[in-house]
Amino acid sequence: MPNVQYFLGANSPQGFYSLYDQLIDRDIARTVFILKGGPGCGKSTLMNRVALRAEQAELPVEYILCSGDPASLDGVVLPTLGVALVDGTAPHVVEPKLPGAVEHYVNLGACYDAAALAPLRNQLKSCMTGYKECYQQAYGNLSAAAQVRQDVRAALHSDALRDKMQKRAAGILSREVRRKKGAPAGRVRQRFLSGMTCRGKLPLWGTAFAQCEKVYHLCDRYGMAHEMLTTLLAGIQRGGYDVVACPSPMAPMRLEHLLVPKLGLAFLSCPGDTQLPAAPFRRVHIDAMIDPALLRENRGRLRLSAHIADQLESAAAGCLAQAKSMHDELEKLYNPHVDFELVSRMAEEIIGQIGL
Repeated sequence: MPNVQYFLGANSPQGFYSLYDQLIDRDIARTVFILKGGPGCGKSTLMNRVALRAEQAELPVEYILCSGDPASLDGVVLPTLGVALVDGTAPHVVEPKLPGAVEHYVNLGACYDAAALAPLRNQLKSCMTGYKECYQQAYGNLSAAAQVRQDVRAALHSDALRDKMQKRAAGILSREVRRKKGAPAGRVRQRFLSGMTCRGKLPLWGTAFAQCEKVYHLCDRYGMAHEMLTTLLAGIQRGGYDVVACPSPMAPMRLEHLLVPKLGLAFLSCPGDTQLPAAPFRRVHIDAMIDPALLRENRGRLRLSAHIADQLESAAAGCLAQAKSMHDELEKLYNPHVDFELVSRMAEEIIGQIGL
């Protein structure tokens, strides 16, 4: 089975941006387990155990990574079973729509040894001193970087560029998307295929290549591909195909990538020198569609803007790494006082309930 990973939350210029309301399609959702509990209580451990059992049963698994620490899980979706598990604690609070019928709370706080943790109260507090401030600094840096990149897009945009991208998109649609007669419009799921993390901007290219044999690389150094992607999205939907629409974590109202697993088709917008896991099916050179006069006029500005935005994003990643380090120290204090045998029993109970 392909290894499919996404983010549902983004560290964005506006703060934490959540797509957790799109965790699982409500039409297929049979059971959603909302995990509650503090740091180090075993939420990721439980989800990994259930996901491993699903993989052993050769079922598709969708992993939702933590946007702050991509080594940690925030959710797991088992689409063929209509099952999802999700960390429902802040900042990605998940509220039930049909409590008891679909959503069920799992209290992993019960796995703490409260008596052993009580004497550590002051140490636990001190671990998180400055934690929120790290995130506020990160968001401030991301906001400044986003403004710089938006200024670049405004300087390079033109009606001619929009028309060229729309014409190229129409040509791709005519080749790749055979319309299903009488089929309803395809549905759209939103997922982040990249995230601003403690390791910098982290793209999950493997997810696209695992699901799609035809990958179009939209060579797009300046982030201009949104209008082309919206044209492609509308055409694919009209054709009757479901689409995974991937916004940019730095501009969540703008599209960055599209995946159409049923067609084995993906569109990834990123600079032309980006190292992808395999050679793309085709390259579309959006940078070459930009008015050369605009590129000449703004050459120095573009170089300086790229440097400034990169430095601001790097500073944001440093703040996120500092916050992660604090959280790691907190988990080290909690972990010895967590009953992981109870976590395992809870995982096995869930595995039995969903029929794995």
